[in-house]
Amino acid sequence: MKFAQNPIPHQGLLKALTLAFFVLVSIMPPIVLANESEKTTFNSTTTLQTILKSSHRSEQNRLRDKYRHPAQTLEFFGLRPNVTVVELWPGNGWYTEILAPFLAAKGQLIVTNLANSASKPALAFQEKLAANPEIFGKVKVAQINPPNELTLAPDNSVDIVVTFRNIHNWVKAGYAEQVYEAAYKALKPGGILGVEEHRALAGTSLEESIKTGYMSEDGVIAAVEKAGFKLVGKSEINANPKDTKDYPAGVWTLPPTLSQGQKDRQRLLNIGESDRMTLKFVKPK
Repeated sequence: MKFAQNPIPHQGLLKALTLAFFVLVSIMPPIVLANESEKTTFNSTTTLQTILKSSHRSEQNRLRDKYRHPAQTLEFFGLRPNVTVVELWPGNGWYTEILAPFLAAKGQLIVTNLANSASKPALAFQEKLAANPEIFGKVKVAQINPPNELTLAPDNSVDIVVTFRNIHNWVKAGYAEQVYEAAYKALKPGGILGVEEHRALAGTSLEESIKTGYMSEDGVIAAVEKAGFKLVGKSEINANPKDTKDYPAGVWTLPPTLSQGQKDRQRLLNIGESDRMTLKFVKPK
């Protein structure tokens, strides 16, 4: 049996095969290398949801999202990529890990840290920022020394000031009023102060609040408005009806602190983190 001669000459065959290769490549899905997929590139279009899933956040921090609702909370405060934000008392940087990459391209994040402090938390936070310039390289640090040195930024230059579960510490230390005044000075007219704080049972005394870490919602509102702010919104984003607020060791009995160690651990984990108020204030124009 004879085979028919291939009607396509050698050069024509090469061109045909090349064309077929490019057609095949064009319809194949893009190939992403494993090590590239683990690295997130942030820009002005990066969403909060993308940042929340990024590998620069520890698994331990990501597990707390279900209690802290960061995307919903920041959206309630009016966060946008092109604003200037001051984060007060950022602690170990849980929210800083979210705010820094979100604002890096078009906005500005300013965080406070204690000036000339040899305390382990202050040093650890500074080291955290320095260790990851890709995420935190554009973050500015306002060195403060409360109650007297509390300049957060130039007057009337900030769009949003946020604080997460710090007010009970300021009240205990006796300088909450000065912090509110500093935030008011830094904010532009029309700027927002976003507050998240452990919420006490109605009728809880100030003395008991300082002891337990749970603050009166009405008391917080009154104190912030005394500094010149106006309450413009409340949210139950961070409410937790399971929180009974009657623990001998206060709010630190609950996760993430779990101050009792293994005692009642599973019951406390089932309750979750504290019931918290989420409040939005404005500096009037």
